[in-house]
Formats: sequence, structure tokens, C-alpha cells
Amino acid sequence: MNPDLDLGLERIIRAPRATVWSAWTDPSQLEQWWIPAPSRCRVDRLDPWPGGAFVTRMSDDGSEFVPHLDACFLAVDALDRLVFTNAIDSTWRPADPAPVAMTATITMADHPDGTQYRMVVRHGDPDARARHEKLGFAEGWGSVAGQLAAFAEGMAPR
Repeated sequence: MNPDLDLGLERIIRAPRATVWSAWTDPSQLEQWWIPAPSRCRVDRLDPWPGGAFVTRMSDDGSEFVPHLDACFLAVDALDRLVFTNAIDSTWRPADPAPVAMTATITMADHPDGTQYRMVVRHGDPDARARHEKLGFAEGWGSVAGQLAAFAEGMAPR
């Protein structure tokens, strides 16, 4: 991680890695945790393979859904790593997304208590990183990681 360009979070999720992976790669599961509550998520496309689309919409009231993320997967290593960017949209066109262009790497590894989960979000320059941090990266991505943990832990076999 480059501290001038990247932001990151990590946590232990008390669920098997396969459960966490499924929460990321199954659209009906991703909708349950991907956007900070109380907002709701709708997945338009989730194609977890290199070059595949990652398109979501969000709603604050559960009725009107507006665009949230239009991205492209760059790398997908089953059960280990997902890499996506919003600098290229789901149709492989260059994008200029608001509020910042980023590339996110999600990694998962076995841990004695479940899954070691790590997110690194890369930015093109220090100003973009600072803008993302000021907009609430830690709170937003942190709450989503917490929601993922609660969802996966609730799905994990007992």
C-alpha cells in the first residue's frame, strides 16, 4: 500500500472464506450488504470475471434507485481476490466517475477465526485520495465491511 495514494481497511470475518466469497459474487447476496444502511442496493450486473461488469444502483427510500457504481472487474481469483475499477465502465469505456476514480482490491485469506478480509482502494494522485478520505472512506467502506461481516456470519454454517 502506498500511503500517499491508497486507503485501506481490514478485519476478521467470522465465517468461512467461501461464504464471504459468495456474498461478493452472488447478486442477491451482494444486494444485502453492499451499500451503507439504511440505503438499499440493487445489482444490475455482476459478472465476476476479468472484464466483467459490476453495476449497482442505490435508493434512500427503497422506491427510486439511482446509479451508484458502474465498474469493470480487472482480476478475479476465485476465493482469494477481486479487483475492480470505476475508471473503466461496464462497457469498457474510459470513465470520469464522481467523486473519484479508483481501483479496489479485495483479498480474502483463511484465518483461525474465519476469513482475513482486506480492502485496498488505489487512487491516481494524492488529491483524489485525500478527497475520498474526506468524503468518509473509513466510515462508508468500514460500515459496508461491517455489514458484509454481519451478513456472512449470519450465513455461515453453525
